[in-house]
Amino acid sequence: MKKVSTGKRLFRYALLYKRTILIALAMLTFAVGAELTGPFIAKRMIDHHMMGIEKPWVEVQEKDDQTVVYKDQLFKKKETISESSSVGSNELQIVQVGRSFYVTAEHLPYDGERSISGNTLTIKNGSREVSYEVNKLSSQELLAFYQPEIRPIVMLLSFYVGLLFIAAIFQYGKTLLLQKAANRIIQKMRTNVFEHIQRVPIQYFDNLPAGKVVARVTNDTEAIRELYVKVLASFFTSGIYMTGIFVALFFLDVKLALITLLLLPILIAWTVLYRKFASKYNHLIRTRVSDINGMVNESIQGMTIIRAFRRKKQTINEFEVLNKEHFTYQNKLLSLNALTSHNLVNVLRNIAFVVLIWYFGGQSLTAAGMISIGVLYAFVDYLNRLFQPVTDIVNQLAQLEQARVAAERVFELLDEKGEEVNVEQLPRFEGNVEFKDVSFSYNGENDVLKNISFTAKKGETVALVGHTGSGKSSIINLLFRYYDINRGMITIDGMDTSEIPRQQLRKHMGIVLQDPFLFTGTIETNVSLDNPEISKETIREALRNVGAERFIKQLPKQFEEPVLEKGSTLSAGERQLISFARALAYDPAILILDEATANIDTETEAIIQKALNVVKEGRTTFVIAHRLSTIRNADQILVLDHGEIVERGNHEELLEQKGKYYKMHQLQLGKEMVNAG
Repeated sequence: MKKVSTGKRLFRYALLYKRTILIALAMLTFAVGAELTGPFIAKRMIDHHMMGIEKPWVEVQEKDDQTVVYKDQLFKKKETISESSSVGSNELQIVQVGRSFYVTAEHLPYDGERSISGNTLTIKNGSREVSYEVNKLSSQELLAFYQPEIRPIVMLLSFYVGLLFIAAIFQYGKTLLLQKAANRIIQKMRTNVFEHIQRVPIQYFDNLPAGKVVARVTNDTEAIRELYVKVLASFFTSGIYMTGIFVALFFLDVKLALITLLLLPILIAWTVLYRKFASKYNHLIRTRVSDINGMVNESIQGMTIIRAFRRKKQTINEFEVLNKEHFTYQNKLLSLNALTSHNLVNVLRNIAFVVLIWYFGGQSLTAAGMISIGVLYAFVDYLNRLFQPVTDIVNQLAQLEQARVAAERVFELLDEKGEEVNVEQLPRFEGNVEFKDVSFSYNGENDVLKNISFTAKKGETVALVGHTGSGKSSIINLLFRYYDINRGMITIDGMDTSEIPRQQLRKHMGIVLQDPFLFTGTIETNVSLDNPEISKETIREALRNVGAERFIKQLPKQFEEPVLEKGSTLSAGERQLISFARALAYDPAILILDEATANIDTETEAIIQKALNVVKEGRTTFVIAHRLSTIRNADQILVLDHGEIVERGNHEELLEQKGKYYKMHQLQLGKEMVNAG
């Protein structure tokens, strides 16, 4: 199956909220369009209204809001006169020389370098030269010629201010919608990652520290959130801005617009080059962040050991090595960013303005006024605006690379093969368990279980004993299907467990571990695990059955007493009693006690043993125990040695055999007598 690229997968997540994103982009497009009308409005104000008085004027007979009184005659700009209007024979044109304005009775056929000598205006354009008799305009006369332009200028400015106000509203809406979509995307992604963590096989966590998994769920997804909130928003905004600016430039001057298009391949080439180097640093940075998370998590979990064995200095040194490596790679990335961001933009900006000056100064201004001041202003304005989105794009390249690398790590976790959640209902087991010639290896090379065969009938208690590493816990791991067997078969009520969905298999099984795990919540929620099918009465009955009520009654809030992470405020025995109650509340057909009484005092053990005699009725119970006194009443005891069953029988039968079990019993009996003495 072809692997889908990271970019495509991120795009698919964005498509989940495409409606919100498309509305935001539509609002952005309108806002950009409104903002980019500014130079065009300024161009019209300059060319048609401010510099427009230099256009030809003709005498008219009728007065309106566009006419000007000069020397007791009515004049109107030639371009504003309709065909039906009656005109006189007099004409004039206004010319600006320096800071003064002059009027001549003739229309200028061309423009060029202007000079004034007395009442004579001279215009030079290349080899051509022409002179005109002119009169200097007074301030009042000049103001009269500008008077018809005031209203259109005010209207244009009002129109532009109105557009900017609407654009601001749309910009706000765009930002709000894009951030809302980004937060939704990351919420969905985090949910997917967390759900997938629940489905990946147990062995996945054997080689991956918890801190590194946490880093992917929190740090990496947060980096991806920045991609949608900042990077993509900047890229979309910049893309629309640049598109609008290029369209405007083509309206103003096609040739110069084509030259400015050279910016695009330069940006693309720079982006490719940047990603080539930045990707390496970002991978190393994200890896070190993950390593730091893993070490911090491990240090917190093992804080008592670190302090007890005075490992504080060594632990700090180990952390500092990781921290220094992270710092080094961050600095290298910062150097790369500093080299490629503002420096690139400044170089491109300066080149663009050199081209602009050469083009307008060297060609247009000598070509009989082909380029107006309004066009020049608009072009400079658009060119300035063009480099803001360029700067935004270049500055976001670093964030883009970080997000891309983070996404690769998240998708790597999501690509781990998981177990599909099965909602089918499976009838409660009878509890008949059989191992048929089962062999198993964790690494695929060395078998930790070899040809294991035994039968546990409904209601029986089967004890597993043996030295550390003999395979006791491995049998339970296979029974729960935390791992799948390599050879042989395990059946429950005659059904092959490899063909039973894991969720349904475990639904009718309960387990109590040597080191019970309690979640943040209350005593009640730790028993029910918030399962709505388990009532409060069932919870409290389970706690009573295991004898937990004795210490619960002494707590301020009793059954609703808050439990901190891992049950740190409770003793080992109290945590174990709650763990027993949890297993019983789920009413399992098969109950596993994995050295469940190892950390419990003799008095608490007696309470649990009494409760177990009641709750084991009708259940198949597997007990892993080092203390042989706790399994004296087991129906069947399996003695394991290096992954093989070397002895089997009940307590009395095994003692009579005088084998490994007998030696273990005698050894423990001797220790107990010594301790008693």
